Amino acid sequence: MKLQDEVVFITGGASGLGRALVDRFVKEGAKVAVFDKSPDRVRQLEQEHGKAVVSIAGDVRSLEDLKRAATQCVDTFGKIDVLIPNAGIWDYNMPLVDLPEDNIDKAFDELFQINVKGYILAVKACLRALVASRGSIICTISNAGFYPNGGGPLYTATKHAVVGLVRELAFELAPYIRVNGVGVGGMNTSLSGPGSLGMNEKSISEIPLGEMLESVLPIGRMPDVDEYTGAYVFFATRGDSAPATGALLNYDGGMGVRGLFSVAGGNDLLDKLNIE
Repeated sequence: MKLQDEVVFITGGASGLGRALVDRFVKEGAKVAVFDKSPDRVRQLEQEHGKAVVSIAGDVRSLEDLKRAATQCVDTFGKIDVLIPNAGIWDYNMPLVDLPEDNIDKAFDELFQINVKGYILAVKACLRALVASRGSIICTISNAGFYPNGGGPLYTATKHAVVGLVRELAFELAPYIRVNGVGVGGMNTSLSGPGSLGMNEKSISEIPLGEMLESVLPIGRMPDVDEYTGAYVFFATRGDSAPATGALLNYDGGMGVRGLFSVAGGNDLLDKLNIE
């Protein structure tokens, strides 16, 4: 196994992409510490994965919660090799014109505290352990960190901020910690929105995202959640990605190569090459 005996700490790890990452890293032989806001979901993960997983419930906006989780991870597994700041919320593409004036401050604070501050605090909490292990950090970004219309102005601003954070931390933490980012695209998860905008009970799975992306992405479909996990395994694997730090993998289904008049230029290849 590629990551036998490595220890991975994942925030937002009990649902959606985070849950898929937990499953994948355990499969690769790693031990995983899962930090999530839901006590029920983290307990379920421990039941399913046994001694390969330790779970801690808490709030990514709290440095004390994250320090407690990092300590528990080290006490249980002896170290932290990889940190994946992953917890986040989405603003459901709410444009500036629709942002209620009396909630802009609260919505801004909520999105930035979870999507950006939560990443900074996770790194701060795990920093000593990561330096000691000569480890790595892999930040979940989004296609909204590279393109418009992957969210509204608040969400898009947070993900552009994470791009800058990856680069700054890659500089500050070199040569002891590698820092990289994965810009994931659309997927069917339970991603919710800010409570300040009344979106905390919403789920991205309520949107027919697969149908929408089928006609938008050059690969012709929305990827499954599991299909994004290999990028994280690559960046976590010491031998395969040793030269990579400050790298941003825009894992977007080809969104950046869409044509002006057609999404994909090879739609007629099967006919032209007589392939059934």
